[in-house]
Amino acid sequence: MKIAVITGASSGMGREFVIQLSEQKQFDEIWVIARRTDRLESLQKDVPNTRIRPVSLDLTREESIEEYRALLEQEKPEVDVLVNASGFGRFGTFSDMEPDVLYRMIDLNCKAYVGMTYATLPYLHKGSEVYQLDSLSSFQPVPYICVYGATKAFVLSFSRALNVELKSRGIHMMAVCPGWVKTEFFDHAVTDNTITYYNKFFTPEQVITRALRDMKKRKDVSICGFSVRAQVFFTKLLPHKLVMKIWCKQQKK
Repeated sequence: MKIAVITGASSGMGREFVIQLSEQKQFDEIWVIARRTDRLESLQKDVPNTRIRPVSLDLTREESIEEYRALLEQEKPEVDVLVNASGFGRFGTFSDMEPDVLYRMIDLNCKAYVGMTYATLPYLHKGSEVYQLDSLSSFQPVPYICVYGATKAFVLSFSRALNVELKSRGIHMMAVCPGWVKTEFFDHAVTDNTITYYNKFFTPEQVITRALRDMKKRKDVSICGFSVRAQVFFTKLLPHKLVMKIWCKQQKK
């Protein structure tokens, strides 16, 4: 059985991955993973030609990774595509945040990516593709989004290094690093007016279309939009102290 596995599939870019991958590739099933079962089940109407299997899991819990591993062992599928698109952020001053929120952010943005990737590796094959949803924040320290940015820096480093390790098996891994994307992410991330400046928004469709194209080119990082690529370029050249100063000035800090 040839499948795709997509986490964070109930909304935003995870959901867009489900739709676009189903249009470009043939799968026997797409396993869609998130907490909200009703949202997962509703995906079937958007993907009429591929069977959707909802798998309701809370990936902040280690037990959920084990449940997923057991399901793989039971079904023994051929995983053609893995997309890790779960995650959330929270904007604000570090000292004002609840520790539980920070711990869950680290668990979902980092630990779940490692766990899902590790559990899936035995079922990947030559030609399999792995997408790790990352962020522009991965390229620089980001005050007032400091933990979220740090988790995304982890994802970038993890993805690029593991991509090299997997080369001998013919498996390609790519980090998808968008700038601002208008999704439900902001419903959870924004709790006050700490962050007020957003230079440009992209749509999930734009980001995923670019990601699928970059995967075909075997890039290890996908960045949607000339303005975002320019920012990454200058972030690599400028001292991070200056980059953070510019960011804080934009946010009137």
